[in-house]
Amino acid sequence: MNPSTIILIGILFFVFIIFISSLKVVPQRSAYIVERLGKFKTTWQAGFHMVVPFVDKIRYKHTLKEQAIDVASQTCITKDNIAVEVDGILYLQVIDPKKASYGIDNYRFASIQIAQTTMRSIIGRMELDKTFEERDVINTNIVEAVDTASDPWGVKVTRYEVKNIVPPQSIKDAMEKQMRAEREKRAMIAESEGEKQAKINVAEGDKQELIKRSEGEKQRMMNEADGKAAEIERVAMATAKGIREIANAIMDEGGKDAVNLRIAEQYLEEFGKLAGTNNSLIIPTNMADISSVIATATSVMDSTRKKDS
Repeated sequence: MNPSTIILIGILFFVFIIFISSLKVVPQRSAYIVERLGKFKTTWQAGFHMVVPFVDKIRYKHTLKEQAIDVASQTCITKDNIAVEVDGILYLQVIDPKKASYGIDNYRFASIQIAQTTMRSIIGRMELDKTFEERDVINTNIVEAVDTASDPWGVKVTRYEVKNIVPPQSIKDAMEKQMRAEREKRAMIAESEGEKQAKINVAEGDKQELIKRSEGEKQRMMNEADGKAAEIERVAMATAKGIREIANAIMDEGGKDAVNLRIAEQYLEEFGKLAGTNNSLIIPTNMADISSVIATATSVMDSTRKKDS
């Protein structure tokens, strides 16, 4: 092989290498900034591209994905002059690759610095207790401040999250004592409320028991009264029925003579009892003999019969 052939092969190989190196593939969600002779030429998006050798150059490479940047811990002084250590996470995304390349030297570093300075400013306007309660307010203010400052850089700040707020050890001890006292207070309140409710329940139970007992006593008395009334009514009805039967018997034939005979027998029986004892009995003079007694009883029955008729 002569020297000219070797030189030709070497030139072809060199051209092939240059051609291959001029072919570029941009990954998905990425953007490349291409300069021609040191001046911005274009922005390559995802896909296949070719550069002009020795003329074009890929100067910057940016990811279009959302980035999570750790914001280092820093010391902030609260409104009540307490030093706390605060750190967080900043989320941002490159919207305009050209501005992100030429608008600032390092947008990540700049965004972190603005987030830290804004954090110190916000914490300085709050008391220690508020810093724990109003994290959402802190996050929102930092996002607004960094997003406004990063707009010329082609960067969009999506959110910021405070990770830790660490007070000094002495403040931690005081807060722990306060929390312990608060828990004991809540426990005592809960216990007293339980005792109160228990007493109320017992009193309510006693009240219901008394009510039920009085209602039962009332019902018992009503039942007894109804029973006595029914008994009296039945006795009265039986007595009335007996009287009616006697009256009807007297009205029958021979009834009057039977009554006179019965009265005479009872009179003699009772008079015999008086004679056998030391009892004393005062009787009217017109009833001293049997005939007068019978006559008197007969007149009474006659008058009763006339009234019934």
